[in-house]
Amino acid sequence: MKSSIITKKYYKDGKLLTGFTLHHFCSIIVNMSINFKSTKKDKCKFRLSGENGEGFTIIELIISIFILSVAIIGIFSAFSIMSILTSNTVDQLTATYLAQEGLEVIINIRDSNWINMDSCPNPPCSGYTWVDGLHATDTDSICRTNGCEVDYTTHGTDSYPVKAYLGDYLNIDANGFYSYKTGTQSKFIRKIIIEPVLDVDGKSDHIIKVISQVYWDGKANILHRGYNAKNDGCTPYNCVTTEEMLYDWYNYVNQ
Repeated sequence: MKSSIITKKYYKDGKLLTGFTLHHFCSIIVNMSINFKSTKKDKCKFRLSGENGEGFTIIELIISIFILSVAIIGIFSAFSIMSILTSNTVDQLTATYLAQEGLEVIINIRDSNWINMDSCPNPPCSGYTWVDGLHATDTDSICRTNGCEVDYTTHGTDSYPVKAYLGDYLNIDANGFYSYKTGTQSKFIRKIIIEPVLDVDGKSDHIIKVISQVYWDGKANILHRGYNAKNDGCTPYNCVTTEEMLYDWYNYVNQ
């Protein structure tokens, strides 16, 4: 065996061998100055630099590489899941703030009604109630049956009324405020439901329950399928719901 690696031919008992065996592979590696050795049982071993010169078989190397690959894939999969959960947490926090804002808008309208009732010449004024503009009475039950839409500009008046729910997406402006006015369409939809509640006397004039729901579009991932807020509505995976009981306590105090 005197030729180079590329032109090398292998002979046995004076005959040219056409097959390529593990011995041939070992011989090539040796000629390439890689520290290999060949055993009598057709096994190649990497020689370690230790004192005893023991080595690993190719099978052992393949098993080691497989175990290492599985470990690396597992680590990357964990990071992928963490990234998905982090993204979903951001959406949940934003939806929570928007749901709370919906409650605050309704509370502000109730408080404004109290101010309007006190500002008339001879309070309590006829025709004014603490739920004006909330569409939650028996004769005006838009928010009670189908829900309503509000944003931070809603005052419950004719100029800035509480609107019937249409499933519109909230827009976000350059300052980061969400509303139904100008801005870039966000992934969030908000729905306000207002229901009268019977008190201990069986009357529904002094207590209302306000439910604020915010749901959002979600892309499909390894944890759940994708969700469309307009079509799917509020589901356990893309919705935040907050509720609060509001009382007409101010009129009770001033009676």
